[in-house]
Amino acid sequence: MTYSDDKTPASARDGYAHIACLGEVMIELSPLTQDTVRVGVAGDTFNTAVYLRRALDSAGAKVSYVTALGDEAMSERILESLAEEGLSTGLIERRAGMSPGLYMITLDSQGERSFSYWRSAAAARTVFQRPAQVPMEAMGDVDLLYLSGISIAILPQDTRDALCDWIDGFRANGGKLAFDSNYRPRLWPDAETARRDTMKMWSRCDIALPSLDDEMDLFGDVDETAVMDRLARAGVHYGALKRGPSGPRALDGSGAALSVAPVTGVVDTTAAGDSFNAGFLAAHAAGGTIAECMEAGHALSARVICHRGAIIPRPSGG
Repeated sequence: MTYSDDKTPASARDGYAHIACLGEVMIELSPLTQDTVRVGVAGDTFNTAVYLRRALDSAGAKVSYVTALGDEAMSERILESLAEEGLSTGLIERRAGMSPGLYMITLDSQGERSFSYWRSAAAARTVFQRPAQVPMEAMGDVDLLYLSGISIAILPQDTRDALCDWIDGFRANGGKLAFDSNYRPRLWPDAETARRDTMKMWSRCDIALPSLDDEMDLFGDVDETAVMDRLARAGVHYGALKRGPSGPRALDGSGAALSVAPVTGVVDTTAAGDSFNAGFLAAHAAGGTIAECMEAGHALSARVICHRGAIIPRPSGG
């Protein structure tokens, strides 16, 4: 595979034979009625991996999920879900005596969600830690690596630092990095650490997929212009700023905004940003323009938020 030397991320002209999504996948409890819940499998980068694999079904690209799981029933359930979605599990560490995290969704009348988590002892926090059957070097044949602020927040500082160093070598050898800050304050030891390590990723990423509210919450930017200026100073030159119902803006220096119609029938905004990222990356992998990538991301997100839970049913025949 030959990668270009300019700052435009590789796309269909070079091809992504292997895409990997790194992070934490959990057991999801989502409400069906006041007294019953549906048990599912979800997590921000997992959600993106699922929708990306579905979108790339006809393209033949391999999509792997990278995490650590335990050796009990819920970990097996997660592995089954990965396999059902066509995701490769060869980069998943198994930890004896450990288990995945769990979370419950609570929805308000507008479909906005809040979460309760049980994840402090999740196996995903040990990914890449010794003894490791799946070290970072196992990702050597990956062309595009996608991760989020949650992916790095759950890791010990020494693992985060080692991952940054590995990413530098990965990119020097032609690999591309996509990143979404996805800021969750409770996962970080403090805001200063979150800002420092998030900026490390913004300075390294080839495809930036931030959300406006996350960036303003974490960095205290006064408006979206301040967010875009800070990202540009960090070296961000491609991607999209997600602005919820206002639609995305291009992070390619043009600042072009995608005009979107209001989405009707919203029932659950879980995975709105995750699915946008998947649609954007799939269109990008197919060689789409940045406008086409934003359109694909918005269209997929608009479908997802009209269903309950992070992972919606496959379309008929899909």
